[in-house]
Amino acid sequence: MIIKIDGHEFDAVFEEEKSPKTCELFKQKLPFKNQVVHVRWSGEGMWIPLGDADLAVEWEDATSHPAPGQIIHYPKGKSETEILIAYGSVSFASKAGPLAGNHFASITSDLNRLREIGISTLWEGAKHIEFKQ
Repeated sequence: MIIKIDGHEFDAVFEEEKSPKTCELFKQKLPFKNQVVHVRWSGEGMWIPLGDADLAVEWEDATSHPAPGQIIHYPKGKSETEILIAYGSVSFASKAGPLAGNHFASITSDLNRLREIGISTLWEGAKHIEFKQ
């Protein structure tokens, strides 16, 4: 998979052994285009708020502390549905408190550039993001 953020392409892989249902669901949405913004409570990450979208997926390989490059999906629950991309230290949370999300994909290239884009998103605002095969 290729993830393009603000014109920069990253190689990524689906974590199909860890989160098969989440991966299958997300593959059906490809190509997926949206905006990514900086997280509010979680630390060094960017997120795609999906509001009340119910992607009807259960918990798989859920984590509250994704490593840089890991991508997690939070299904509808005590907070809104979202996708989070860690570029540094993350303790996944919302105004409702600590959260955990399904680790379904990982960026495998250019993590230094991912960090630069994350910091730029913090200071400059939303960036275009696209996931494609």
